[in-house]
Amino acid sequence: MGGPYVAAIDQGTTSSRCMLFDAAGAVVAMAQTPHRQIHPRPGWVEHDALEIWANVQAVVAEALERAGAAPADLAAVGVTNQRETVVAWDRITGRPIANAIVWQDTRTADLVAELSRDFGQDRFRDICGLPLATYFSGPKLRWILDQVDGAREAAARGDLLFGTIDTWLIWNLTGAHVTDVTNASRTLLMSLTTLDWDEELLGEMGIPRGALPQILSSSEIYGVGRGVLAGAPIAAALGDQQAALFGQGCFSAGEGKCTYGTGAFLLVNTGEAQVPSRHGLLTTVGYKVGAAPAVYALEGSVAVTGALVQWLRDNLGFVTAASEIEALASSVDDNGGCYLVPAFSGLFAPHWRPDARGALVGLTAYVTRAHIARAALEATAWQVREVVDAMGADSGRALTLLKADGGMTANNLLMQIQTDFLGVPVVRPQVAETTSLGAAYAAGLAVGFWPDLETLRAQWRADRDWRPAMTAADRQAAYAQWRKAVARTLDWV
Repeated sequence: MGGPYVAAIDQGTTSSRCMLFDAAGAVVAMAQTPHRQIHPRPGWVEHDALEIWANVQAVVAEALERAGAAPADLAAVGVTNQRETVVAWDRITGRPIANAIVWQDTRTADLVAELSRDFGQDRFRDICGLPLATYFSGPKLRWILDQVDGAREAAARGDLLFGTIDTWLIWNLTGAHVTDVTNASRTLLMSLTTLDWDEELLGEMGIPRGALPQILSSSEIYGVGRGVLAGAPIAAALGDQQAALFGQGCFSAGEGKCTYGTGAFLLVNTGEAQVPSRHGLLTTVGYKVGAAPAVYALEGSVAVTGALVQWLRDNLGFVTAASEIEALASSVDDNGGCYLVPAFSGLFAPHWRPDARGALVGLTAYVTRAHIARAALEATAWQVREVVDAMGADSGRALTLLKADGGMTANNLLMQIQTDFLGVPVVRPQVAETTSLGAAYAAGLAVGFWPDLETLRAQWRADRDWRPAMTAADRQAAYAQWRKAVARTLDWV
């Protein structure tokens, strides 16, 4: 069983976190630090992978110190990460050859259009479950090969390594060049059936297989930690949204959750069956525990939710801290007739429209910054409503309860708006950071710290729930206005 704790490294879009959990799944210690968002050109979003690695080491050391623990006290360590963000680094020096290209980045729009031109956006969906979009990793890797000096030559020599952020961290921690099925399923390069890199996709994308990591399960020992985690087994990796699904205990088909962070991501477990989407959702791997069969999921990805609050804070100066948005939005009873659609990098699910750009519509002289703040919260809830509707159309099942997690669930007004817009209850768990919890659970399973999934399911506890207070007629009228606002964003580029 090992030590008394399991650690999770949660490397997100805006920050890196380390959390320690005990056998009951309770938080023992936590440390977190942000990293820079780099925007060299409009539509480009980058991170410094070396800064991220330094921050991860720092938060691990801080969390251990706060718990009064050492690496020897860790039974296992799990990694969860922002998905689709890619790093390319030199096998010998260990240094990235360029900044990491973030999942929000749209520089690959021309390549995606070229790949879609003759066969459509769903050209590869039957193989990998994904539409062709700038969101995913494969086109970003192709861009690095084509645009970064010496990259293709280094790949030909076998000196270039590719990976999503989980791969980058695990390589630095253990020396192993690996990823898990959930992260690999977000690349546009993996077959959902074989759970391996697909030769047709690699050929069409122009990606050399030798630069890619080995694909393993989400819960197994990848290697032994070095440095700040010396001797600790690194035993799990999950993309952040799949980790949240795991942390919410959604282990049966039909169970799902929505994580509210930089974006919002709704996943529903579909069991061992791959369910194709006809309504703008993604078919993805939910998780794979050791040698057990993979569990699949349907996902709806919304690009901008918490990032919209950050934009109001940093670009427009509406608030000085993101936590102030709730009080500002609560100072008015409604949105004053305005709607804010945050299509900053196009629209993700269920629209998949890279040509869309953000719009603030319905303005009159009556509208104040408080109304716009409320419209920003409503934008998150309406985008989730669109995904829920698509999920129901694909699955044939109406949502009856939404499990919500992530940083934005601390905003009680947003949670009430969400339940009103959905017309179903919304519940928040006691451990809202279920992304970290899911990575810890998967790592603990791999080493026997927890015996089985049912033990993990039994540890789930509700913190608070919200019930709808909006009439069905008012809900539909407001939804119609939202859809009209979305239509105004299309065909902009």
